[in-house]
Amino acid sequence: MGETLNTTADIAIKPSEAPSEEVLHSPNLHYYVHLRECVCSYLDPEGVIAVDKAFVVADKAHSQQRRASGEPYIIHPIAVATLTAKMHLDAESVQAALLHDVVEDTDISDHFLEEHFGTAVKNLVEGVTKLDKLKFSNYRDAQTENYRKMILAMTQDIRVILIKLADRTHNMRTLGALRTDKRKRIAKETLDIFSPIANRLGISELKSELEELGLAALYPMRYRVLKAAVTKARNNRREIISGIMDAIRIKLKDAGIQARVRGREKHIFSIYTKMVRKELQFNEIMDVYAFRIILNDVDTCYRVLGQMHNLFKPRPNGFKDYIAIPKINGYQSLHTSLIGPHGVPIEIQIRTEFMDQIAARGVAAHWAYKESGSEPVSTTSQRNAQRWLKNLANLQKSAATSTEFIEDVKTDLFSDAIYIFTPEGKIYNLPKGATPVDFAYAVHTDIGQHCIGALVNHHSFPLSHRLESGQTVEIITNPNANPNAIWLSSVVTSKARSKIRQYLKGLRSQECELIGRRLLINALRGRRIEDISQDSINRVLEQFGKPDLKSLFVDVAVGNILTVSVAKIIAPDLLDDSSLPLTGTGGIPYVFAQCCMPIPGDEIIAHVASGRGLVIHNKNCRNLLATEKSPSKLLKVGWNLAVTSSLTFNTGIIIEYERRQGIMTEILNAIDMASSTVQSISSEQNDDNTSLLILTITVRDRLHLAGVIRRIKAIPNVTKITRKR
Repeated sequence: MGETLNTTADIAIKPSEAPSEEVLHSPNLHYYVHLRECVCSYLDPEGVIAVDKAFVVADKAHSQQRRASGEPYIIHPIAVATLTAKMHLDAESVQAALLHDVVEDTDISDHFLEEHFGTAVKNLVEGVTKLDKLKFSNYRDAQTENYRKMILAMTQDIRVILIKLADRTHNMRTLGALRTDKRKRIAKETLDIFSPIANRLGISELKSELEELGLAALYPMRYRVLKAAVTKARNNRREIISGIMDAIRIKLKDAGIQARVRGREKHIFSIYTKMVRKELQFNEIMDVYAFRIILNDVDTCYRVLGQMHNLFKPRPNGFKDYIAIPKINGYQSLHTSLIGPHGVPIEIQIRTEFMDQIAARGVAAHWAYKESGSEPVSTTSQRNAQRWLKNLANLQKSAATSTEFIEDVKTDLFSDAIYIFTPEGKIYNLPKGATPVDFAYAVHTDIGQHCIGALVNHHSFPLSHRLESGQTVEIITNPNANPNAIWLSSVVTSKARSKIRQYLKGLRSQECELIGRRLLINALRGRRIEDISQDSINRVLEQFGKPDLKSLFVDVAVGNILTVSVAKIIAPDLLDDSSLPLTGTGGIPYVFAQCCMPIPGDEIIAHVASGRGLVIHNKNCRNLLATEKSPSKLLKVGWNLAVTSSLTFNTGIIIEYERRQGIMTEILNAIDMASSTVQSISSEQNDDNTSLLILTITVRDRLHLAGVIRRIKAIPNVTKITRKR
């Protein structure tokens, strides 16, 4: 194979875009035609010839290979290259896409690639190539190392992940020829790693497709049922959607505003995840009609917002300005929720043409938008991506293992954003649940390392408490202060965790041992370690797989093991605090899970969320099914009824009722008569004559909740009441 391929070095660079003889005589030319037309539309002649050269090499290298479907293997690299070309990536990216499997699957070496295509193409191919030829003890270790290598290559050149995303997209499109177990494994990888990366880079086109394909492969029956339901609902509501679009167009025309208006279909994956997360029925999801208005400039976006609020009634707290404050992936748009005709909820997105392209292509738009003869423009997506990639590189330096590194990356990928202000008005994007310590590290590592306190909206604020979007935070520092190991139980950003761990690992082993010992003694209410029985110590060491107390103390110091998990085994009686609503938390900050909203009387359990403290769930909560059942992940906790009897707790109920005048007022009056208050309320209409009322109410315990439900059930036309779980 080597001698045959050496002829590619003699391909001439021609001044025109005419294909070379090698291209014209390829038996797979008909597969290549569409890709070539695509690159000719935006690359210069030299770039097109460079892509031709890569096609000839890839075509010959894969000539004897077939895909699992029986088709020529070259179809796959051509498809991957076509996806990169549709993103308008440069010639080197398209070349690397065509060649991405030659080193892994053929006799071509990376030396050959560097000699004939240059160092950049060789590095891109190397970054995309998997580690199948290395030996690992199990598949999980192999995949973890693959992800680590891919992400590190991405930090060197972001084009690596763009090619990898294109590669995964075509693989997902052609999963049908694989075994069921392999299809599901690849689909799970896609939903766990690749679609979140596409989302983090703002490439919604690929993200949405990867999610849809992943759901179809992982849960084929659920996907088919949902798809049929979506198609049916869309056909049934065509007149309503058309009427709303006509009303929007007429309103804009009367205001003299030129715009493109189109309906925005909800993706099946987003419908599915919302149904699972909120335990909703399909008809509850499809009651939201989504539209998008595309304009020429930002000023007109805000004018159109006013026009839409005049046309339809805005819903309370239904407006989000992602133009003034873009999402962490660079996404910009105005979002507003409105009440349309017949009480139908509507969501409208308003953005410019440029913002619309950025929303679809994200960081890839960096290559698409350039003025003739100039360098590509630096978009918000690009700048945010570069900051994220720099953070990933720092994470790798402080992570002890590939698994730890990948877990930190996943934390970044799946976080929702909040927006925090400095006293000077600068905005920082942080994950939901972030604390002042997370904010301190986001501003600067030195500020985080020497943080001793925080002022939130000019008032003292605990370092372990969660921040809320829109708050102004000022960090108090002391040059003699150092990171506290306890912070690891509350911080959520990977940067804060990695910097704290880095500091703790930098301490001498003896210092770590002393810190761990001190933390455990504190959790044991001052009880001496020497007074603990040897049986208890042996039980702890066995539970956590540690050879001796010294290594246990070190792990406690660096945050690998929570002190409460150890203290719970040694002396559970010491952890009960008569002044706290819950027993068994060891004083660690906790929050009640919003998925099941437990109340006194429910059987509960605490989940030790990595880097997030304790989350209190109902013991039968569905979200706990996938959690790791180990002493370090789950803690047995209970209600302190002597304390909770004087407190109220939020819980959720869903009321189904037949529509009639005045029924909502009767429901609210019944709740008030039962000595409960409504914290939040939303309603949705079903296709028949029934509606749903989703309420968050305050109750003292399960007995109080039962009394509230009895009063509501007595109201005529109330057909069903369920609790949010």
